[in-house]
Amino acid sequence: MSEKYLRQNRNSYTVVKNSRVFGKFESKDEAIFARDILVENNWKTDEIDDEIFEADGKYMVFKVIDNKLCYLGEFNEIPHEDMILKLAKRHIRNPNNSRYGLNITKLFDTFIIKKQIAGDEYIFGLFDSLEDATFSRNFLMDHNWDVGEFGEIEYCDETDTYKIVEVIDDRIYILATYESEVEAKSSLDDARHEFLNKISKHKNGLANYPHLDVLTDSIENLENRFQMKTSDEVWNFHETQNPLEDIIFNLTPWQKIIYDAAGDEFSFKDLEKSLARYKSKNFDKKIRKYLNQLIDLGLVEKLDDDVYKRL
Repeated sequence: MSEKYLRQNRNSYTVVKNSRVFGKFESKDEAIFARDILVENNWKTDEIDDEIFEADGKYMVFKVIDNKLCYLGEFNEIPHEDMILKLAKRHIRNPNNSRYGLNITKLFDTFIIKKQIAGDEYIFGLFDSLEDATFSRNFLMDHNWDVGEFGEIEYCDETDTYKIVEVIDDRIYILATYESEVEAKSSLDDARHEFLNKISKHKNGLANYPHLDVLTDSIENLENRFQMKTSDEVWNFHETQNPLEDIIFNLTPWQKIIYDAAGDEFSFKDLEKSLARYKSKNFDKKIRKYLNQLIDLGLVEKLDDDVYKRL
């Protein structure tokens, strides 16, 4: 009965008996192995006590989750219980092996946590990194989607790091990530100060942080909340009506030439071609010097090796 009770889908196999789906698997071999486990236990998932099964010198891990048999992985050595628990959590958070897992979607460069509750859709946070969105979603799933459970510093078991968290109007914001809890605690004020700076830079067109859009009218309230003012080494946001125009106006001639030649997104070679008429001795070195100055001023962002974006 090599394929009995197996149903082939487009990219997966399901084990089905009497119209009930007992599990979904990526490969035919996984599905057959799971089917055999179910047959041996008379299709009673609540009676499957074993989680580790040996086959051909390998150790395969299956676990019953939500009355379905799930394949969690294969190991050369018997995995510890904490590893099985971690794998089970990952499966619960991403049962269909989708790109981002449950409740996370992406809109342009922003990751959004959404969930339907009692027929209404709630947004729990917008993030500029998948790591921060995944950590926040995992924490919410482990705490019954209660944002009130977040502390100011939380441990991320996926990355073994500590994150500084703020919940503002029932939405989650990750301010910074650190390697140790001690470092995170000592950096609370710095992280909050940089968070305020990002909101202000985004509001004034000095940087692009779409996930902070909803906070641009809350700067004064956040300054009171954190007991600090918004400012950085380049600019005091409280002393100008248009920081971007003033910074650009005060650029040196070569900074202005490079800023004007830069596109929305460009490579170093693109910039060289645009400035070919200025070519002279140490041309590349001169361009890099002033390009780095624009990065320090927050007018240009380096995206990758020799790929940049004008902010």
